[in-house]
Amino acid sequence: MEKGSRTPPKTGDAPVAVIALPADLVFAARIRAAAEAAGVRAEICRSTADFEAAAERSPEALVLLDLDARRADVPDLIRRLRAGGGRHRIVAFGSHVGAERLAAARDAGADRVMARSGFVRELPLLLVLPER
Repeated sequence: MEKGSRTPPKTGDAPVAVIALPADLVFAARIRAAAEAAGVRAEICRSTADFEAAAERSPEALVLLDLDARRADVPDLIRRLRAGGGRHRIVAFGSHVGAERLAAARDAGADRVMARSGFVRELPLLLVLPER
């Protein structure tokens, strides 16, 4: 994205390093800013269809899934990613009081499941560390 521009870059068919499905604009902005600071290309998705297309284009991307995204069944998305053969590193995050949702994401196959506060704190490292 160009300095001062508010229009996200068009990704077309090019793979990206980070794919995110945030619940709100606040987390979308945090993820986008952290990715820019880390020098990695990120695609912030607004729908499950956009997310699934991005995941297919980028089978090795870091995937950031907000368990509070009401427009998505996040555990189902995780299961489908795992069944699809991609090698995504999947991080799911949500409210610490949503223990059932956190457990469901873990059970579905997320590599890491984090409370929102921990996600915010560790986001810069998540973007640059390659290990699962």
